[in-house]
Amino acid sequence: MTSGDTAVLDDPVGRSLRGHHAALARRLGRAATYLPDVATFSAVPTDPAPEDWADLARLLGPGGFADLFSSAATPPPDWEQVFVLEGRQMILPAGRGPGRAPAAHDADVVELGPADVPEMLDLVGRTRPGPFWPRTHELGTYLGVRADGRLVAMAGERLRPPGWTEISAVCTAPEARGRGHGIRLVGALVARVLARNERPFLHVAETNTAAIALYERLGFDSRKQVTFRGFRTP
Repeated sequence: MTSGDTAVLDDPVGRSLRGHHAALARRLGRAATYLPDVATFSAVPTDPAPEDWADLARLLGPGGFADLFSSAATPPPDWEQVFVLEGRQMILPAGRGPGRAPAAHDADVVELGPADVPEMLDLVGRTRPGPFWPRTHELGTYLGVRADGRLVAMAGERLRPPGWTEISAVCTAPEARGRGHGIRLVGALVARVLARNERPFLHVAETNTAAIALYERLGFDSRKQVTFRGFRTP
């Protein structure tokens, strides 16, 4: 498989759990999910059998939450649907660098670590860019911007299927918006991803037109429409 093969993006959670994020995975049979407090994303094969769903239910426990992300697989009828959200998957085409973005060494951009988690969780709680848990930062590099010592914007790396890195958790505090923090952070992450000979991709809700416009300015193209779904086990 060549670096940047788009086929792996049809199962980004499963390919991440079986590859780069194997150390952060729980597995039973052909079912897999992330460790608690890292992520709620779960995966079954693209052609799941009843035993695959049974294995995932055992991994999650009774009433457990299975975020199937963009998987098209349909759980058994006794699994309760918690949410459904229309979105799109976007990729940076091969050979295209980040457009209208600063260099990765931008002075305002700092790397975040475990000591920053309380502030990261607070920022996510105020801006709601998507699921983020106490150990989500272990999935990859997270960058932030501080103003007067306070974290006001961040973005980071999430799913890691072979040859790709997903950019996620892009958020800016309400009082710091309109200053280009988001585009600078995404640009810095894109530069890092490209430097290790991988390609960046991301997911965005279809209703988030401002984010879609930002990513298009940075050179991302829409690859396909996706439906995000979450379920609760019996």
